[in-house]
Amino acid sequence: MARRWRGRAGEIDLIAREGATLVFIEVKRARTIAIAAERLSERQMRRILSAAAEYLSGEPAGQDSDMRFDVALVDGCGRVEIRGNVVCP
Repeated sequence: MARRWRGRAGEIDLIAREGATLVFIEVKRARTIAIAAERLSERQMRRILSAAAEYLSGEPAGQDSDMRFDVALVDGCGRVEIRGNVVCP
């Protein structure tokens, strides 16, 4: 749906649709998957939630849209691990 979508609240790296579900994806890259995972801060999660709420205002179902938040962790060799439905504060 979108790459590097930017709203007033901030940026969402990727927005995809899986069936009727919107998927908001944050991409984190580091030397290892573990280090990449550590780079997702609580502050960033709150920013992503705010940006997603802003994005949803343009969707037909608005805040009632089916959605989830994933993180794509990328290591120095380009391997990708997706962690789905990350719980945000």
